[in-house]
Amino acid sequence: MRIQLEAPAKLTLSLRITGIREDGYHLILAEMVSLDIYDSLSVEPGGTEFAVISGGQRTEGSADDLVQQALRVVNRQAAVVLTKRIPAGAGLGGGSSDAAAILRWANQRDPQVAAVIGADVAFCVAGGRAQVSGIGETLSPLEHLDRTYTLYTPEMHCSTPVVYQAWDALGGPSGDNGNDLELAALHAYPDLAEHRDRLGDATGQQPRLAGSGSTWFVEGAYEGRGHVIAHTVGPQ
Repeated sequence: MRIQLEAPAKLTLSLRITGIREDGYHLILAEMVSLDIYDSLSVEPGGTEFAVISGGQRTEGSADDLVQQALRVVNRQAAVVLTKRIPAGAGLGGGSSDAAAILRWANQRDPQVAAVIGADVAFCVAGGRAQVSGIGETLSPLEHLDRTYTLYTPEMHCSTPVVYQAWDALGGPSGDNGNDLELAALHAYPDLAEHRDRLGDATGQQPRLAGSGSTWFVEGAYEGRGHVIAHTVGPQ
């Protein structure tokens, strides 16, 4: 019997880098919320197939996908059809949330276990709104607030490791817009500035970068070409 799971997007509202561990992982202090943009997973326990549907095209999924990693962590076997709606490389935690959905299905909610898969996975398991610290494995739940955001995701992929490497190379700058990675992302991917300005001109607001990018966002609902209006959702 197939089971249907939902994996909500994650939005990082603020991100400060507080240090670097000896193993090279960056320590953060961030505020994250879940949004009503969802990937969906159709799971059949005991199966082996892994397929990904994106843009109407169905392809065979990779063994290195975070969904597959999550299955291995919980020692489960299942056939999974993953339908992607959260854009990849956009700072919205799509892959992390997909893995988190598998962990919830397996009744595995330990943030330390989730952090083995990826830094954002622990938050995505819990969802809602939280202060996130350490490398992402330490969560302090915050009261849910009903908020609306307008997202603009350009058709470009921002690599999180590349952005962190740029932050290191720049000497660890602090961001004056709530995100310490913003300057590093703009340095690594200069075209991001054009897309930031496009959203700013359309809304009259100062856009903020979602995590390591490439999504820019402002609070409030602003219709426009390429704009996605999203609302916060509670814990999973």
